[in-house]
Amino acid sequence: MLDKLVNKIKEQKLNVNIEKIEKAYLLAEEAHGSQFRESGEPYLIHPVEVALILIEMGLDTDTICAALLHDVVEDTDYTYDDIVDMFNEDVANLVEGVTKLGKIKYKSKEEQQAENIRKMLLAMANDVRVILIKLADRLHNMRTLKFLPPEKQKVKAKETIDIFSPIAHRLGISKVKWELEDLGLRYLSPEDYYSIGKLISQKRAERLKTIDQIVNILHSSLSKSSIEADIEGRPKHFYSIYRKMILKHKTFDQIFDLLAVRVLVDSVKDCYAALGIVHTLWKPIPGRFKDYIAMPKPNMYQSLHSTLIGPEGQPFEIQIRTFEMHKIAEYGIAAHWKYKEGIKGDDIESRLSWLREIAEYQTEAQDATEFMETVKIDFFSDKVFVFTPRGKVIDLPIESTPIDFAYRIHTDVGNKCVGAKVNGKMVSLDYVLNTGDIVDIITSSSAKGPSRDWLSIAKSSQAKSKIKHWFKRSFKEENLEKGRESLERECKRQGIPFSEVMKHEHVDMLLRRFNYQTLDDLFSSMGSGAITAAQLLTRVKDEIKKAEVKQEPEKLVYKPSDKTSSDKKKRIINKKPGVDVKGEKDILVRFAKCCSPVPGDEIEGFITRGRGVSIHRTDCENYYHLKQAEPEKVIDVCWTGEHTTDFLADINIRGTDRGGLLSDITSILFDSKISLRAMNARTGQGEAIFISLTVKVIDADQLDKVMKNIKNIQGVAEVYRSKS
Repeated sequence: MLDKLVNKIKEQKLNVNIEKIEKAYLLAEEAHGSQFRESGEPYLIHPVEVALILIEMGLDTDTICAALLHDVVEDTDYTYDDIVDMFNEDVANLVEGVTKLGKIKYKSKEEQQAENIRKMLLAMANDVRVILIKLADRLHNMRTLKFLPPEKQKVKAKETIDIFSPIAHRLGISKVKWELEDLGLRYLSPEDYYSIGKLISQKRAERLKTIDQIVNILHSSLSKSSIEADIEGRPKHFYSIYRKMILKHKTFDQIFDLLAVRVLVDSVKDCYAALGIVHTLWKPIPGRFKDYIAMPKPNMYQSLHSTLIGPEGQPFEIQIRTFEMHKIAEYGIAAHWKYKEGIKGDDIESRLSWLREIAEYQTEAQDATEFMETVKIDFFSDKVFVFTPRGKVIDLPIESTPIDFAYRIHTDVGNKCVGAKVNGKMVSLDYVLNTGDIVDIITSSSAKGPSRDWLSIAKSSQAKSKIKHWFKRSFKEENLEKGRESLERECKRQGIPFSEVMKHEHVDMLLRRFNYQTLDDLFSSMGSGAITAAQLLTRVKDEIKKAEVKQEPEKLVYKPSDKTSSDKKKRIINKKPGVDVKGEKDILVRFAKCCSPVPGDEIEGFITRGRGVSIHRTDCENYYHLKQAEPEKVIDVCWTGEHTTDFLADINIRGTDRGGLLSDITSILFDSKISLRAMNARTGQGEAIFISLTVKVIDADQLDKVMKNIKNIQGVAEVYRSKS
């Protein structure tokens, strides 16, 4: 199998380090030596086949090594550090990235599926090579899917069509996309797959005869004009036919491009010259010409498309492009890979801007389902391509309006939009944009913001989300006051002291039960009607009743009746190692979420009713108020120096909104080997942005170091920890 790899590399004429790749192969051979696949084949065949797919794409040395090792860390005793020592951090990070994605299990519930897509796309935004390896991994798994039980085949097939194929399409890797879709259809809907195969085979000989006739006529005409060209019939893929028949309600005979020819030439000039000759030989069908050379697709695809009336009145499609364009059409981002020797990455970065948008938009989405809806509509759906007044191409979902365009340019442009011009003429904001339109948004600094009507006019989920966000932010303060007043009125009506509800333990319980971060968020939701004051008081009354039944003493020292019981209780309640409560033993200890202390912080404890000692940072604003109200509950605590787990910490960032900011922040966390547990962002006045992170760290020193690194990022003005 090693010879197969080396021969493929030589065949593709790749400039890679063969010695390093051989080393990766030998490690994979040792690690997987005793493992076998469902098919009964040695497991080593799988990573080798994945590497061969990536070699065919023309990927770099480290990516090929990572492909060979992509299951080593997950399935064997080798670790991330072992890969770093034997190769480098680049290979190790790619292996780790693929390993993490491998742990994502597909679920039928939309929320869980959405979370899978979110993780996939965010990993891709960090380093697209992770997804190239994952696509190759999925392609080989689909090629061998027949060895799995039928129910697993359908799950994998649906996942492939829903997630992996659209990603391959967006990256421009059509060769992988087509095969994934056809294999997915074969297992997801075998009746349709074989029915289409039967329809294609019925007139196959007749179609091949027509294509040969077209190819011969075209060869002769191009040669007379001194245009060197490769001309061949282009196979029509099953899934493409299926979509047109099922989703667009077309019959098999109504599909124009069952007959298809591809023409490859040396230069762009030859492309247009060949098109002119084609249009003199056969009559073009009106409205069926597309120039993707002048206006490339976001996935870098370039070609001329035209549908014509061919011999015997049969319509056929022709695609004309250069050899270089064809390479990009088949392998997309991999064809111009920035990690190759001598290739600059600026153009690649600009073409991957949609990935950065996804990474940044995910912080605005309310939940994973909303995120998935946006991705499906805004990034994976059919597109219209319009221009800014300066000629920049903007792709939008079909039926988009000037409102969608405005919010795609920038949130502030959308919020301050008061009108629009299309092709130099004033249009209404519900005007449906068409490919080729030049759109100019008219803004005003005195604009009051979006109208609620815009929610029904906007097509893109991104625009709708930004409009909703504006209303939510605008009315938050008003809702906050309404919510507080509502709770005070309900307390008075039910005869419950407001101060009782506002006790630390009750507020903490309410935030956890209703899934809010702060008391302000809770009040704001009450003000907007999302929850009611009565719902909150029901929970509080339940807690009060439980406390009365238990009649637990304030002092929380546990005194068991025997040693065995003592040992068991200690194991149960000492859940937070590393903190010593002075003068007491066997006390339940928990870290306050308001300030998230970590080892190295100055800390003090506060005795809560029935929930042990809450550990706060001494600079915590919540702790300050608790200490003022009930000083008798303060207790001395200290770090013991025995820290066997990581600790959660919150980081707040204030800066200027710009493309790639969130990506830069997550890259620093990744480089620092710090796990990101949560990220949220909101925009402020002008281009201000406020970002909150929840991370896992070892101690305050590690946290301080990463905060300093984040502070050095362009556009970051302030980095600080939460104090309340």
